[in-house]
Amino acid sequence: MALLFQKFQEVVKTLAKSPTFARDPRKIQFEADMNRLFLYTSYNRLGRNATETDAEEIIDMASKAALADQQKQVQENIHSQIKTLCTIMDEILVPTFKNTGEPLSSSPHRNDTPRRSGLSFAVGKDGPPPNKPAVPETKALSRNELSQYLKEHSGYSLDIKPSQIPHKEAGQGLFVDGEADVGALVAFYPGVTYSPAYYRYIPGYPRVDASNPYLITRYDGIVINAQPWGTGGGTRELWDGLTMPEIESNVPAGSDRSSDRMWKLLSKPLEDGRRNNGGEILERRNPLALGHFANHPGKDMEPNVMVCPYDFPLTDMGMRAYIPNILFGSDEPAKMKRFGNFWFKSGGSGNNISDVPVLKTLVLVATRAICNEEVLLNYRLSNSKRRPAWYTPVDEEEDRRRWS
Repeated sequence: MALLFQKFQEVVKTLAKSPTFARDPRKIQFEADMNRLFLYTSYNRLGRNATETDAEEIIDMASKAALADQQKQVQENIHSQIKTLCTIMDEILVPTFKNTGEPLSSSPHRNDTPRRSGLSFAVGKDGPPPNKPAVPETKALSRNELSQYLKEHSGYSLDIKPSQIPHKEAGQGLFVDGEADVGALVAFYPGVTYSPAYYRYIPGYPRVDASNPYLITRYDGIVINAQPWGTGGGTRELWDGLTMPEIESNVPAGSDRSSDRMWKLLSKPLEDGRRNNGGEILERRNPLALGHFANHPGKDMEPNVMVCPYDFPLTDMGMRAYIPNILFGSDEPAKMKRFGNFWFKSGGSGNNISDVPVLKTLVLVATRAICNEEVLLNYRLSNSKRRPAWYTPVDEEEDRRRWS
């Protein structure tokens, strides 16, 4: 597999400089990134028993497939990994779960969770109000216990501890505990997602990044604010993204990340910003919902993950609790079309194809094997304004193209 991966890496570098990408800079970088994600996630899906012929076929597809086809495949590859993760988490947490091999969306014990539409089932006179979904019973495991179980089942989990980057502002870092393969989903980027229509509700607007290092933007303009998520929580619960959880002891007191006063101030949106959203039942103990703690690599260091857009189909309610994001406001959701067992972004409806709403999120994908080491993400800060002293560009050209 090492030789196959070396071949993949060579193709990644070659295609990123291909004249076929030579159009507007921002689109160039998006296509180059999607091309890399196609190679990495497809390589991961081949598994450890992959042959050279398998690898050659994917490399050939990467050089010829249209951008839309590569996006579809990346979506399918990530969705497959998340589906496996959700099954593992259910086996650990849900008392009545039995792995029948059926899609999670059809699991009997998970279908009783109402959707955001407000439709709900009868829960009895002692149950929650009609507009408040019932929280399913789960085992009373701490997040650390759940993290250890996940590592035993999947080979890795995540931990937060002091960064190894030699800079005084590095603070806490994100670490892989175990081994994650190339193309693996290493972490979710949790929090509240804002479409461009709701930018003015981002805490601190218009200087939203002045005191908030936990904002990230997708190429399509979706902004995710991970500050309200913090380090997660201790149970599965109804989460609306408005309240601040307590910061756990592994984040040092006195640091910017544990300042309750600042977090509460910055995490309070403008009044009535969430008019039609009552929250979602999310697994706040999700051990992989810590992508916002990944640091930018220091000087002479290389990133080992990259961001990947993932559009979660809200029809897969059996998986919903493990997607650590919630939509701000009441925008008309994006539509996707179904192809086989997977859903892909679409502009309209077709015959015999169902359109479903999606939640636009981000995940971090490994660009090489990561074993018991710090997770490093290229922040690609814009060069149009002064960068912080700790920022060392990984690739100036990529930074320029990303924000052109």
